[in-house]
Amino acid sequence: MFGGSSGIGLATAQAASALGARLTIASRTEARLREAARRIGQVETAVIDIRDAAAVKRFFDGRDPFDHVVVSAAELAVGPLRKRGLGDERAAMDSKFWGAVNVAHAARIRPDGSLTLVSGMIGTRPTGAATMLSAINAAIDALAKALATEMAPVRVNCVSPGRIETPWWDFLSPADRQALFDRTASGLPLKRIGRPEEVAAQIVHIMQNGFMTGSVVLVDGGGAVA
Repeated sequence: MFGGSSGIGLATAQAASALGARLTIASRTEARLREAARRIGQVETAVIDIRDAAAVKRFFDGRDPFDHVVVSAAELAVGPLRKRGLGDERAAMDSKFWGAVNVAHAARIRPDGSLTLVSGMIGTRPTGAATMLSAINAAIDALAKALATEMAPVRVNCVSPGRIETPWWDFLSPADRQALFDRTASGLPLKRIGRPEEVAAQIVHIMQNGFMTGSVVLVDGGGAVA
């Protein structure tokens, strides 16, 4: 589980652990991995920056093939393209898109196993408030579909969440964060934002469904159709 130390990744690791899975979670930050391991229980941890293709390859080369690999890791800041530096936008692409590519390129997965990527609903419904992230998420959706044909019989799918209450939003003040969540909720059919465990439930289902590949599954509270 790349990105397994917080948010959707941590929730997915907890859900898989509850089903009896043997887990390895990877993240850039050792302290966050230690805290995640305390919350999960029995789990192996690995400090890896998925932007480092060589480090990702060493990780897989040193282990037996995995049953399932999940990539939710990303270090991002967002905004309109023309109000952000191009270096920041390249860094976002390097983290979320190329990080996923690095894992897909190096991953050793058993033939009846799966690779699951995590994108975001704005890849389906782009917004100028997060221009590059919209493009990155759309690229990840397409990457998963193409990999499903390239990597077969390994199954490759993508989960595309809407706005989810995770620690990623902690850069906002509590008041600003709640105001954002309330605005988002008001425009959704379900009138609330999502929880990490709801996205995790879909990821775990995809891992277990042996007849599912090449799919991009929205878990967005209806945001794509609102």
